[in-house]
Amino acid sequence: MITVISRALLAILALSANLSFAEATVTLKIESWRYDDLPVWRDRLIPAFERKHPGIRIKFAPTAPEQYDNAVATRLKNGTAGDLITCRAFDKSLQLYQTGHLLAVNDLEGMANFSPLAKVAWSTDDGKTTFCVPMAAVIHGFIYNADAFRKLGLTAPATVHQFFSVLNKLKSDGTYIPLAMGTKDGWETVTMGYQNIGPTYYMGESGRKALISGVEKLTDPQWVAPFRALQKWRQFLGEGFEAQTYPDSQNLFTLGAAAIYPAGSWEIADFEKAPFKLGAFPPPVQSVGDTCYISDHPDIALGINPKSLHVKQAKAFLEWVASSEFATLYSNALPGFFSLNKERIELSSPLAREFASWRSKCEPTIRPTYQILSRGTPNLEDEFWVVTAGVINGTLTPEAAAERLQSGLMRWYEPQKKHGPRRDRGTN
Repeated sequence: MITVISRALLAILALSANLSFAEATVTLKIESWRYDDLPVWRDRLIPAFERKHPGIRIKFAPTAPEQYDNAVATRLKNGTAGDLITCRAFDKSLQLYQTGHLLAVNDLEGMANFSPLAKVAWSTDDGKTTFCVPMAAVIHGFIYNADAFRKLGLTAPATVHQFFSVLNKLKSDGTYIPLAMGTKDGWETVTMGYQNIGPTYYMGESGRKALISGVEKLTDPQWVAPFRALQKWRQFLGEGFEAQTYPDSQNLFTLGAAAIYPAGSWEIADFEKAPFKLGAFPPPVQSVGDTCYISDHPDIALGINPKSLHVKQAKAFLEWVASSEFATLYSNALPGFFSLNKERIELSSPLAREFASWRSKCEPTIRPTYQILSRGTPNLEDEFWVVTAGVINGTLTPEAAAERLQSGLMRWYEPQKKHGPRRDRGTN
């Protein structure tokens, strides 16, 4: 009888212990559009966190990229969204915060690891409130076929003059298409073209902020100059570039048909599979000794759903996301997506290390159309797609392109209407 009672008591105690464990362990769901990152989260990031936080389980639940924005907004409204929300850069996430769908994260431990520029894509316009923890940025520059350069006796150019000299030598040799870029997908000409080389001319953050304040105009010389440079690219693109899509450009380069790829660092992981050695160089400067500028553009962050039943645990997870441990794991698992954390991290990819090294040599800035300036009609970013392709195609002059952009911006953006005088800083 005693044995039976003892067994029953042990069973009750075991059940109680299991219930206590179940009550103590919570599962946090991450909403994301990054389907490709599922193995990274499942195999590397989540296990690293859970080892140190046995009471918290993480579930990474991506939605198809083209459906994500609408789907997550609907789930947030309906109260069915996950605990953690992967944040797009700038206005889409700002709108979620303004409608009460993201918590402020200013006071989280680790937020001091991020500069104001690192947080700008997930902060209010006044910079006082940040609502997502920055995870990564992408860097613009040029990736080149190092084997081709070696065969032809070429070196990576540092100045604009050297850049066009290399292009001319490639064109004269005829073995390779000098530049792998097309104009069919307008965003490619802007992202890989204007937003890549532009900061060198309008001086990065100085020019970008002056455009937002209305002090500078898109028709000022420093904003027209990148169009003039891109106009010269036309002669170095492949035959039929007007019908060439973004995947076409990728294929031309990775198959060895083109020598230089105007790039975003997100290409690194796939390009490193190419059957030739790779190199990279930042946007060339006008003259030796000039300040170098790079577009170090914030890309992805993570925020908290205010309706989560586990906000305390979600904050603990975001504090880990703000740590150097996460920064190292994430940046190495996804080469080309660089942590915005101030702490120095070691990268295993040689090409990623090259891109990251520019941060210590060049002034960082972000794409000029992304903060504030694309909220009206016409949308400035969309207009850039059209006119940049037009300049390269030869259907628009650089001056006409700038006039169209400025005219459209002045239709709705008050600071550009108010500031009549221009501040001409030249083209460098």
